[in-house]
Amino acid sequence: MPYKLLSFRDGRGSRAGLLIGDTVHDAAKVTGVAAHASVLGILEDWSRARRLLAPGAKRIASGKGRGKGVPLARVRLLAPVLYPGAIYCAGANYTDHMAEMARAQGQTPGPTMKELGEKPWHFIKTSRSSIVGPGAKVKLPVYSQMVDWEVELAAVIGKVARDVSVERALDYVAGYTIANDLSARDVMRREKNPASSPFHYDWLSQKCFDGSCPLGPWIAPADEIPEPQKLGLKLWVNDTLMQDSSTSKMIFDTAEQIAMLSSRVTLQPGDLVLTGTPAGVGTPRRLFLKPGDTVKLWIERIGDLSHTMIG
Repeated sequence: MPYKLLSFRDGRGSRAGLLIGDTVHDAAKVTGVAAHASVLGILEDWSRARRLLAPGAKRIASGKGRGKGVPLARVRLLAPVLYPGAIYCAGANYTDHMAEMARAQGQTPGPTMKELGEKPWHFIKTSRSSIVGPGAKVKLPVYSQMVDWEVELAAVIGKVARDVSVERALDYVAGYTIANDLSARDVMRREKNPASSPFHYDWLSQKCFDGSCPLGPWIAPADEIPEPQKLGLKLWVNDTLMQDSSTSKMIFDTAEQIAMLSSRVTLQPGDLVLTGTPAGVGTPRRLFLKPGDTVKLWIERIGDLSHTMIG
């Protein structure tokens, strides 16, 4: 029986839950393991947890499970991972996005970094300050008037990964969720530093403001998504469809990104790998988020995530 792994608010704080159908069940009660009270605890014990969660979900679906769940409509969902140790974000990683950005600059789209023999490239977002969950009200940073959207497939690491091969990289993924890599475009450059300077770009101000990584609504286990490069993904601002693409348009696929990252750092359970965004961001159209805007993101086989921007 398919299930989703999530975090929800209860009277004692946050708990890990399993979404089975339209009902949420306490994960630790399903597995009988106290450490599974949090999603991070589950991810740190993923090899055992995955062997307990799937049959537990099957028992519940068949009516043989103990205890009653709570209807999803009555549950306050939180970001599924509270909180990642690290958030690695792929830059410039969709062919259609690279083409739209080139055209916006009056350039002809050229060969991709992969075609030129380069490796995947990532920057890092903060964790506790950036991560917010479903239905969040994200405050626009006072220093920016050009906050942009970026729907992204996020891979959730489930095992310690160091120097893993591309062929084995997806074995280290516990599941997938949805992320919005919100970006303050008008502070991405330090104009008094020349473009040739390594200090010209300001990744902190652009990518790490509070609430800059809405995440959720849950994690779809990797067993349910054997081909992460064949997923549709979309983003709407209010009722207007802005992004509509497929993960098949990634330049470096999910496995290649994980393998590259693991050659430089040790990936830990609960770390996130945001795999890049497709065409349809606001910058080429000079459209940016404003107070009151509702952003909805959708990825095939995972679900949808919404949040609102406030001033």
